[in-house]
Amino acid sequence: METKQRRPTGRPRGFDADEALERALLVFWEQGYEGASLANLTAAMGISTTSMYATFGNKEQLFRKALERYTEGPSAYVARALDEPTALGVAAALVAGTIRTTTRPSHPRGCLGVQGALATSDAGRGVRDLLVAWRDNGYCLIQERFQRAVDDGDLPPGTDPALLARYVTTLTAGIAVQAAGGVGRDELQEMADAALRGWPVS
Repeated sequence: METKQRRPTGRPRGFDADEALERALLVFWEQGYEGASLANLTAAMGISTTSMYATFGNKEQLFRKALERYTEGPSAYVARALDEPTALGVAAALVAGTIRTTTRPSHPRGCLGVQGALATSDAGRGVRDLLVAWRDNGYCLIQERFQRAVDDGDLPPGTDPALLARYVTTLTAGIAVQAAGGVGRDELQEMADAALRGWPVS
């Protein structure tokens, strides 16, 4: 007796999970976590809600995956900046990377990590806390790098690496907010250059 072969279940042929996640990232980046509805997300991703849940999980899980992609993609300049040979080089690279990423014509303006969930309802608290931790992690990495710069004599002995790291992260967050408001790349760079002129030198 001939038996019928059952078709494997799962996402339909032609479904590109990476491309769908990239599109979801852009929606979250442009609209924020709570502003991005499931209808907007699935329409941009080109899949059904059922397929979204099956592949990525719920909306918060999708956002977490999108943030990972953002960290490894548009925000990857942070890791590269920390490898600069001097503390001033680190700060300048962080600022330049922020300006470049937040004003790119082909992407939403601003920063997903800064503006994605500054204010949320109780339902979005998990994402708000996630982004707080994401920003704190970046701050800690910069602080550790500046501490090494003090230890190596690249920064003056009296420099407070925690305060200096907070200065730089506040500067880059401000750049992201200004970029989201339409301030141009040249003006942002002029402002950043002025902010770094008082950099402590050993």
